[in-house]
Amino acid sequence: MSFKKVAVLGIGKVGQLGALLLEESGFDVTGIDSRKLDPGTSFPIIQADMGDTADLAEVLEPYEAVLSCLPYALNTEVARAAHALGIHYFDLTEDVPTTVAIRELSETSEGIMAPQCGLAPGFVGIVASHLARRFDRVRSIKMRVGALPQNPTGLLGYNFNWSPEGVVNEYLNDCEVIEEGVHKWVSPMEWVETVFVNGRKLEAFTTSGGLGTMCETFKDHVENLDYKTMRYPGHVDLMNFFFHELLMRERRELAGEILTNAKPPVDEDVVHVHISAEGWKGDELSRREFVRSYYPQKVRDERFTAIAWTTSASVTAVIEMVRDGKLPQQGFLKQEDIPVTPYLQTRTGGMFGEKV
Repeated sequence: MSFKKVAVLGIGKVGQLGALLLEESGFDVTGIDSRKLDPGTSFPIIQADMGDTADLAEVLEPYEAVLSCLPYALNTEVARAAHALGIHYFDLTEDVPTTVAIRELSETSEGIMAPQCGLAPGFVGIVASHLARRFDRVRSIKMRVGALPQNPTGLLGYNFNWSPEGVVNEYLNDCEVIEEGVHKWVSPMEWVETVFVNGRKLEAFTTSGGLGTMCETFKDHVENLDYKTMRYPGHVDLMNFFFHELLMRERRELAGEILTNAKPPVDEDVVHVHISAEGWKGDELSRREFVRSYYPQKVRDERFTAIAWTTSASVTAVIEMVRDGKLPQQGFLKQEDIPVTPYLQTRTGGMFGEKV
């Protein structure tokens, strides 16, 4: 069933761009933020306390869908409000417990419940699933993503262009994998390997959340499946020192503050994506790859970082597909169930390129 009125919660860089892209795609958008913002945007912005769960349903009542660009800790309550109203729900979360809670809600939802619609989980799962399903039998699926400064400085070689809470979670929470056909959980910041993207040497290591529901979907269908974050060489040793030897893992909020203060966001970033699947078509073993580097882009004469537009474009493409009837209209949406060709044919999905 087509819809038009969308509330975008959290008007930071990603939320602002998500709202703009939704407008470009024909939606009637309203931004909602806890701060009083200068309404210098083409869409209206209203102020509301997103942490006030008692008022959430009243705030969202006028809309047919909601996109949450809020910190992951707020998303469960937003999803509950959307569920109570029977409207569509979308978010960008990487947090596994949040997704589990939303999935439970989806069992009785009137609208679609679609968490994990960002870059990873999100876009990379859509591409990886497409590559894997070209085989009769799959040996491995590997997803590697790095959101990095183009011109790194210092030993860390990193700047926090993404939520510090999200990054700390990725680095400290256990990671889902399938190893030799066994679904298991492993420690983060391990299984370090070398990866090259466009001739640039990077290191990749396990982090939490990037797989979404891929392990469930491909269990019994793949021998090895994992997700890793890519960084410049030397990064993972320093982060292990910071979190484990200095015991900052016990003070996550402070860890995020220290890291963001030391390495604030940069305008000149790059998102590297390295996705591969290996398997057999008939008796022939082969490997398929999707390797791209994405850079900042302009939308309506405003320049947005690579991590902002890749995240915003991914969720906006999914919302377009639901509106146009190309995806289910209720229940839980797995990212890997989204067909890649119509996804890339949406107005915003096309920002990733024409084909895989």
